[in-house]
Amino acid sequence: MTRTGTDSGAYRMGGGQQGDRAPRAVRSGGLAAVLGLVGVLMTVVATPGSAQAADLGLSITRPHVYQGGGVISFGNAQSINSLGAGKLNSVMVTMAVNPASTAAHQGYWLASADGGVFAAGDAAFHGSLGALNLTGPVVGMAATPDGGGYWLVALDGGVFAFGDARFYGSMGGTPLNRPVVGMAATGDGKGYWLVASDGGIFAFGDAGFHGSMGGTPLVAPVTGMAAAPGGGYWMVAADGGMFAFGNAPFYGSLGGRAPSNPVVGMTVTPHGKGYLLVTTDGTISGFGDGAPYYGSLAGGYGGDPANVPPVAAIVLTPGTGGYWLLEPDGWSYSFTNPPDRTPSTTASAIVSIADSQVANDPVRGSFCNPYGPCEAWCALFATWVWEQSGVPVSSYPFTGSIFYWAAAHTQVLPPSATPVPGDAVLYGTSPYSTATSLHVGLVMQVWPDGAIVTVEGDAGPAPSGSLAVIINGPYLPSQSPQYNGMPIYAFARF
Repeated sequence: MTRTGTDSGAYRMGGGQQGDRAPRAVRSGGLAAVLGLVGVLMTVVATPGSAQAADLGLSITRPHVYQGGGVISFGNAQSINSLGAGKLNSVMVTMAVNPASTAAHQGYWLASADGGVFAAGDAAFHGSLGALNLTGPVVGMAATPDGGGYWLVALDGGVFAFGDARFYGSMGGTPLNRPVVGMAATGDGKGYWLVASDGGIFAFGDAGFHGSMGGTPLVAPVTGMAAAPGGGYWMVAADGGMFAFGNAPFYGSLGGRAPSNPVVGMTVTPHGKGYLLVTTDGTISGFGDGAPYYGSLAGGYGGDPANVPPVAAIVLTPGTGGYWLLEPDGWSYSFTNPPDRTPSTTASAIVSIADSQVANDPVRGSFCNPYGPCEAWCALFATWVWEQSGVPVSSYPFTGSIFYWAAAHTQVLPPSATPVPGDAVLYGTSPYSTATSLHVGLVMQVWPDGAIVTVEGDAGPAPSGSLAVIINGPYLPSQSPQYNGMPIYAFARF
């Protein structure tokens, strides 16, 4: 039993031709995935429906980034993100608060998919995997009780211990039914649990097994878990359903009244008297007497409904006086780890240009965009990036046309194949119509286990018609129905 990425959030995605409505998709994050380091958000001035690719010449060299710096603070949460403005090798996927920090001296760790760890505030750096080439991407993190160490867990269930965190075992090398999506440590730090997207639980060290959802059909995949004080644990699903095991009390859930965007993470108050859930659009839901509320991104960043950065995680500050939201699109990425074994100039250009466009709604007006007319524009974005990178492709408004172009000029690969950076990933069931060819993204990164990260236009948790260019993943293509809410029917070679 296992489960997928950290961010199983539902994103709206647009594809096809004018008049289409974006289908809904679940994204992980893992995270499913987002955000902007403090920087200038470039504004593209264009007449709706008349913007041409040539209008974006300068934007290729200056990344569009979301506001918020990658970590958004609420309540007494301090703005302590100290990362510079350079490119990171891989997308940020998770974070953990330093348990030894205080309300006055706060700290947390951030971890990226390649195992890079970044310490902020009074959180000490105890090591990372950033210099290694992992089999599968990191999807979760947990800290030891004294803040002297931490664990990382990868999609394949591999566990890595740093500082005073001890290794008690892992699922690495063991075939899993579903990928691992998160982990939680026991109160004494002498054990931990891993959770998979099907609700399967794996217990190590002094972590007791109190039950799981493995083997039970779920309405939506599990996206995260948390430990209860004194033993037991909770897990949360993308639809807001909560599952309590051991001595973990059930305080309520969103099950039966599914949120408009998927739940991607949860956090528990220190004494276990309540918990908070967060969706991809930054909406916060609290349950139990001790669950605090200090605001959310509901309604958009700064109250702008067209600026909705995808959120991947939530952590409480010491003393529950506030919380941080992780927005992975807040950084710019090189996507260089793991390295492409067969790099090409064209692939490098596709990755760089696609990442430079990550931003909120690029042109105001329903479905308006800088890549073509005011219509569903995921295919317009993908073919624009290819054109700018030297690929002799036309601008296509329909995702299925990308399949047919590749079949005639380059190559199409089945969904079971391993893509390379720069390839287009085609979502749906076939290229025949807008009802079967639903969405398209561009592959940025490929792990040895087959997990991928993509950049996708006309996507994100914003309202339909005001969508964005977002980073999606990491996720396994075979798990796309659970992670994105739709399968993959082909990869198109550039």
